[in-house]
Amino acid sequence: MYKKQASKITGGLSAPGKMPEGSYNLPASACQTGAKLALIEGTPCHGCYALKGRYRFPNVKDALARRLDSLKHPDWVPAMVKLIQGIKHFRWHDSGDLQSAWHLQQIFRVCEATPDTMHWLPTQERKYLPLPGSKIPDNLVIRLSNAKNDTVPGQAWTHWSTVVTKPRAGHVCPAPDQGGKCMSCRACWSKDVKEVQYRKH
Repeated sequence: MYKKQASKITGGLSAPGKMPEGSYNLPASACQTGAKLALIEGTPCHGCYALKGRYRFPNVKDALARRLDSLKHPDWVPAMVKLIQGIKHFRWHDSGDLQSAWHLQQIFRVCEATPDTMHWLPTQERKYLPLPGSKIPDNLVIRLSNAKNDTVPGQAWTHWSTVVTKPRAGHVCPAPDQGGKCMSCRACWSKDVKEVQYRKH
C-alpha cells in the first residue's frame, strides 16, 4: 500500500502545531462523554478548544468527518500503520475521542504493528478501557483524563491527565512556557510519568 492510498482510506494524519510529530484527530462533536462534560463548568471539556477556532473552518470540519467515517473501512488498520511507520511519537485524537471498544482494539492493532513508535492516547471514555492488568501494547500509554479540573487521580487507572488551575507537585506540561509547543518534552508518552498536569487555558 502506498502512502497516498493510505491517506485516502484514513483521511490522512493531522499536524497540530504543538506536537513533535504526527497525530490523528476526529470531530470533537462526536465525543460521547466529552460532549456532556462540555456543558459543565469546571471540567476539562468545558470551552473545548476543538470546538472553536480553526476547527470550525469548513475544510477542517470536512477532514474530521472523513476521518470519523474512515474508521469503518476494512483497511483502516494497515493504512494507519503505513502512515505511522517512521514516526517516533504519535498522538491519538488531538481532538475527538474513542468511539467504541472495537475502535480501541483497532488502535491496539496499529500499535502492535508499529513497535518502534511510542503512542499516546488521551481519553475520557472510561467505559471502553480494558481492565487494569489486561494486555495493552507496550508502546501505548493510555492517559485517562480526570473528569473534573484540579482532581487528584485515583487508583482506578495507571496513567492520568488533569487540567489544573493551580499546579501541584508532579509533572506540569511545559508547553505554555515554550511557545505552546512540546519541544523536547515527551512526558505524555512516558510510562514513568503517572500524571501530566495541564494548566487551564
